[in-house]
Formats: sequence, C-alpha cells, structure tokens
Amino acid sequence: MRKLMLFTIVSIVALCFAASAYAGTLKPGQKTTCNNASKITLEASGNSSKGDRGNANAVIWKSSNATTIPISLGPTDHQNFKGGAAGASFSGIRNMHSMGRKKVVLSRQNNFSRGDSIGDISGEVRITNTGTVNLNVTCG
Repeated sequence: MRKLMLFTIVSIVALCFAASAYAGTLKPGQKTTCNNASKITLEASGNSSKGDRGNANAVIWKSSNATTIPISLGPTDHQNFKGGAAGASFSGIRNMHSMGRKKVVLSRQNNFSRGDSIGDISGEVRITNTGTVNLNVTCG
C-alpha cells in the first residue's frame, strides 16, 4: 500500500513538473505564463489560414521590470527578394539575403541588479500570441 501511495505521489509531482515546463501551443490571440524560468523557447509552428505567411508574433510582459517587448519570428518571410535586392545582380553585390528565424530562446540574465535588462525573465512572464500562426512555448 505504501509503495502504491509513493508511486502515485511521485507520478503527480512528475506530471506537474512536465506541465509547467511545456506551456504548450498558443493559437493566435491566446496567452500563457512562465514563472521563474531559466529559459523560455518560442517557436513558430505552421502557416496562416491563408497559407501565405509563416510569421509568428508575440508580446512578452515581464514582471521583473514591468516592460513589454515584441518578438517576431518569420521563418518563411523573404520580403519578395528571393534573388537578392533589386539591382544587386547588375552591380555585382553578392546576395546577403536570409530568411527569418523559426525559434528564439530567451535566457535568464542574473547579473542585473535593477531588473532593467530586456533579457531579464525572472519572476512572472506573460506571453501573448499576436501573430497569424501557432506559437510553441516551452518554459525551462
């Protein structure tokens, strides 16, 4: 009986930790929260309902310094410069084009005493998906 009780308690604790580490997939307009995370991973997932966009946008509010920052991920965005900037091939400039990022990882910054860093994710962090595609959020 004691082994069964211990197993049940350990299972519940493990489930709670797993649920808190993976905040889940946010559909456009949804919100989630991470508390005292050492890192937060945001990843664009899929395309918009029209199929022409793959950019994910998020607004992040941090309780440590009461600031809001926007983050935009655009793994499929190329700004219609598939062959480089207009006139680049005529002038001999190499193509410096790159696609947007699919994933970004925010890491905790421990050396800021006033909490004035953009990267300070200590305390509560609220993430809102303001884009047109799903956003995978993992709190670590």
